[in-house]
Amino acid sequence: MKRTLSGLMALLMLLCLAPAARAEALAVESQACLLMEKTTGEVLYAVNEHEQLEPASVTKIMTLLLVMEAIDSGSLRYDDLVTASAYACSMGGSQIWLKENEQMTVEDMLKAVCVVSANDCSVALAEHLAGSAEAFVDKMNQRAGELGMKDTNFVNPTGLPTQGHVTSAYDIALMSRELILNHPDIRRFTTIWMDSLRDGASGLVNTNKLIRFYQGATGLKTGSTDAALYCLSATAERDGMELIAVILKAPTSTQRFESAKVLLNYGFAAYGLGEAQLPQPLTPIPVTLGDAPSVTVRLEGERTILAAKEKLAAMEAAVELEERLDAPVEAGQQVGRMTVTSGGETLAVIPLVAEQAVARLTYWQIAQRCLRMAFMGG
Repeated sequence: MKRTLSGLMALLMLLCLAPAARAEALAVESQACLLMEKTTGEVLYAVNEHEQLEPASVTKIMTLLLVMEAIDSGSLRYDDLVTASAYACSMGGSQIWLKENEQMTVEDMLKAVCVVSANDCSVALAEHLAGSAEAFVDKMNQRAGELGMKDTNFVNPTGLPTQGHVTSAYDIALMSRELILNHPDIRRFTTIWMDSLRDGASGLVNTNKLIRFYQGATGLKTGSTDAALYCLSATAERDGMELIAVILKAPTSTQRFESAKVLLNYGFAAYGLGEAQLPQPLTPIPVTLGDAPSVTVRLEGERTILAAKEKLAAMEAAVELEERLDAPVEAGQQVGRMTVTSGGETLAVIPLVAEQAVARLTYWQIAQRCLRMAFMGG
């Protein structure tokens, strides 16, 4: 038999049903698009999200991710000097015109990649980290595989046109999420609108116009070539919720930014984040034949729920717990669950687990306990 506790769900913010990926048609002008919420990874809207397309310089999100992972692991420092090779200086396209053997800090090269999409700095960083651009591309594809980017094949660290260099809107969202979720320091660079390098000699203006003109914009990366047309992974945060809007193969630069704004506006208007709260404190569960009389219980896993705003008033939570447990009990063992519902629909099921282990009494301990009880009773 189980104890059931019911009550109105307490939410920190807005809560509702898990979103459908394409609830309505939005005015997005691109070959493919996708809107994802950062914390949960939920897809809120998508069109042709797994179509393999050229990403142009949006590729550099993976380059940035590998650099930030190296920095955060301690194997690379912001003030390390990177030396530009002749190959890095030969990239063409967007660049800051590095000269062969010119040295620049990792921080300044990161800034150049994030703000003006510098191809020369992308290759210089790749060579510095992996020894060669080819070896770095191997790392890019390995990391893509680890992230579940099944539509992706990288051929270079820049996104310059190369046969077989493809990804998808969904995969771009995956690597964008990994970057902004686990390496938030990247915002120091992706939110720059104007800056300079080389003691002011080289001016920088962000290729991502949303940084200046969209409320809450946090990044992330533009891209364009004749074949890829106009691409963008745009991130923005409002009221504690950060969204990722991916646009691939928009006809014009203006249309990619406007389409990203349509996706972001839709997400911020329709959805919010809430934190699941227990309807009342949980009492310990008794344990039979354990070396402790009971075990305490806690929620296990992510409490954040992505929700549509109109479902807020109908939120409820119910808790089911085991009435009694038999020893042994393992720490982390599931002993119940909390179910979040709205209008009879299940939104989330969050496990309840034992906080500590409880060992089973040995025969000798049981005998000692029986003797003690008999003695006390006498």
